[in-house]
Amino acid sequence: MKRRVVMAGLCCLGWVAHAATDENAVRAQLKAQAEAWDQAIVRKDRAAIEANMAEDFRQIDGAGHVETKQSFVDDLMTPALRIEPYAVEDFEIRLYGDTALLSGRTRMSGSFEGKPFKTHYRYIDIYVRRDGVWKIVSVQISKIPE
Repeated sequence: MKRRVVMAGLCCLGWVAHAATDENAVRAQLKAQAEAWDQAIVRKDRAAIEANMAEDFRQIDGAGHVETKQSFVDDLMTPALRIEPYAVEDFEIRLYGDTALLSGRTRMSGSFEGKPFKTHYRYIDIYVRRDGVWKIVSVQISKIPE
C-alpha cells in the first residue's frame, strides 16, 4: 500500500513538473510574440502586425473609442505617424487555460503630422489560443497622466 501511495505521489510530481515546464514555455512564447508585435508596430510591418491579430480583434483606446483590426492597422500605417522604439515596463503574464492576459506600462514617443508626442499608458492585451495558435483578440489602454 505504501508503495502505491509513493508511486502515485511521484507520478503527480512528474505531472506538476511537466505542467510547470509547459507553462514556462507558453510564457516565453507569449513574451517573444508580444515583443515581436511591438517591433513590427514600430517598423510598420503590416503583415507581421496582422499575423499576430485575431480577425475579431478589438482595441479600446485611452479615450474609450473602439477600433477593429482593420481600423487599428490602418491607423498605424498612416504616413503621418512615426513611432520610436519603446520599452514595456512592469510586464506581467497571467494564464487562464487558453486565455492569457499580458499587461504592463509603456512610454511611447514619436510624431504625428510632424508634431512630436509622448504618451505614458498602462495596457492589457488579451491573447486566446485557438487551434494551438496564440492571437491577440483585445487591447485596452489607459493613459497615465504626466
